[in-house]
Parts: sequence; structure tokens; C-alpha cells
Amino acid sequence: MSLIRNYLLRRFTAATLFVLVSLLGLYGFFDAIRELPNLGKGSFDSSTLLLYVLLQAPGHAYELMPLAVLIGAMVAMSQLASSSEYTAIRTSGVSLRRIAGTKLLFGGTMALLALFLGEYGAPWAEQTAERIKLNATHSLVAQEFRSGLWVKDDNNFINISEMLPDNTLLGIRIYTHDNDYRLTRTRHAERGHYLPQQQEWLLENVRQSDIGSDRVQTSKQPQLRWQSILRPELLSVLLVVPEQMSALDLTKYIEHLRNNNQKTQRYEIALWGKLFYPLACISMAMVALAFTPVNGRHNDLGIKLFTGICIGIAFHFCNRLFGHMGLLYNWNPIMSATLPTLLFLGGGLAAIARQERR
Repeated sequence: MSLIRNYLLRRFTAATLFVLVSLLGLYGFFDAIRELPNLGKGSFDSSTLLLYVLLQAPGHAYELMPLAVLIGAMVAMSQLASSSEYTAIRTSGVSLRRIAGTKLLFGGTMALLALFLGEYGAPWAEQTAERIKLNATHSLVAQEFRSGLWVKDDNNFINISEMLPDNTLLGIRIYTHDNDYRLTRTRHAERGHYLPQQQEWLLENVRQSDIGSDRVQTSKQPQLRWQSILRPELLSVLLVVPEQMSALDLTKYIEHLRNNNQKTQRYEIALWGKLFYPLACISMAMVALAFTPVNGRHNDLGIKLFTGICIGIAFHFCNRLFGHMGLLYNWNPIMSATLPTLLFLGGGLAAIARQERR
């Protein structure tokens, strides 16, 4: 049995990795098309574009892992059925339960890989990719400081202590220098809101200091309009989206939002989705077994393979749909994040039990 199990695991893994690489190639092509308008800006050349696309791959791999597991396992099982190997395995005394155990082991291995990508690979790659893009397009940004985000805008160095999910900026400091890099003005604002129609920021509780050659003049203003190339869409790329954050970072940020009496619904859904997402790989492995053809007839192979792929795509979109609906209708975060996975897992187990009774 160990020989058969290892053989099946190799077939499942090879087919899944092939499907995953194919899907990543497709997603990478779309990423490259989306970034083509930035080509030629600053030092953003073709090599930088390729590096940016490659760094997007871990995040895509994490999202596509359950779909790749389903399609890969179904392709491998269909190939085994087509060559009559599956029939030989079953007639040699290997029960469906043992094959299901092999699928469970395979799904668990892919779940561990997805867990690693979600906790370490995807967040790091996403931040690195955006930093490379910003530096290449001459939007110089540094964010690995305890003092917050640092942005260079023409003759201004801008420091932002905190950025809220609604793009509100807290603790804004603007340091202006002349062409000889002498400090000429400083501004400190308590918070800032972006005005999309005017394409400028409205700063509140501003303290301004104009630095001359022999004196410093200080003034205070309740509000101040501030024009800058800085835009919410530029700042938003500095924040990893909740779905790409690690579970540890999500936990810390949820605690921070609660301490500041802010909504945590979106981040709680992302956290529970992160914790239960590896289970989706196991669910898809079980669904793949449920759609394994019992013989090598080509019509059965094609129909079941097509049906299984449709189910995998449906799961991929349902998982996102339930997250958005949970956020829109204020559903329980655990239910919003886990219900699609549990439903598909239950359906797969029921289909396997029905196939065993036959």
C-alpha cells in the first residue's frame, strides 16, 4: 500500500504543480498587461516589470492553491482511469477509504504549503514588489521606520505616523527644503482628509513654522488645503490588503482598531479566512475524489473533469463573494470566512460516501 500511496502522491503533486504554474503564467500575463502603462517611467524598464510580476506570484499561488489542487488531482485521477491504472488499483484490494486517506494526506501537504505562502511568502513579496515599483517610478517611499511612512514629493519630505483604512492620515509632518537642501518650512497636522474633486488634501489643526536666515515664524491654522502628488491610491499600495496580511499582523491590527473604537469586520473576516483557508485544499482534494470516473470511457472523463473544474471556479468566486457579503450585511466573521469551505467539504464527503455505496 505504501508503494501505491507514494505513486499516487507523486502523480497528484506533479499534476497540481503543473496546473499551478499554468495558472500563475496566466495571472502573470495579466499583471504585465496592467503594468504596461508604467513602462518607461523613471527606471521602470522591462527587467523591473518582470521582477515585479514574479514577486506577485506568491500571492497568486496562495489564492489559487485550492483550485490548483482540485484541477491537478482530477487530471491525475482521470489519467489513471484512462490508462486503467485506477481500475487495477481498486481491484487489487485498495479500498476507496484508503485512496481517500491518500487524498487527505496530499491535501494536507498542499495546505501546509498554502499556510507558508499566506504567512510568509505572499506578504513579503507583495511589500517588496510595491517598493520596487515605487522606487523605479521615482515615487520614493520608505516605511520600515518606527516613525511611520516617509515620502519624498519634489522639495518636500513627508512623514505620516498612521494611515487608517479609509485613507485618513494621522500625524502628518511636512519638511520643505530649498534647492540647496536647507530647511525652509515645517508643517505639522493632526490629521488629513483627501478631497477627490479638488485633488488635494484638507489638513486639520496645522502648526506651521517658516524658517528664515535669522528667525523662525510660527503660525497655527485650523484647516489648510495642501496640494501634493501624494494620492490615496499611492499610499494604499503601502498597506498590504487584509487578505495578503499574515495572521499575526491581522491579530495585532484588529487589537489596534478595537483600542481605537474602529470597525474590525473586514480584518476579522480576513483573519478567519486566513486560518481556515488551508482547509480548502483538503476540501478540494476530497471533491476531486468524488468526481473520479470509475472507468476509462472518454465521455465520462470529459464530463466529470469539466464539472469538477466548474466547481473549483465556483468555490474560488464563492469564497470571495461570502467575504464581501459578510462585510456588507455585517455577518459573523467566522461564518463568512468558513462557510464556503465547509459546504464544499461536506458536499465532497457526501459524494464520496455515495460513490462507496455504489
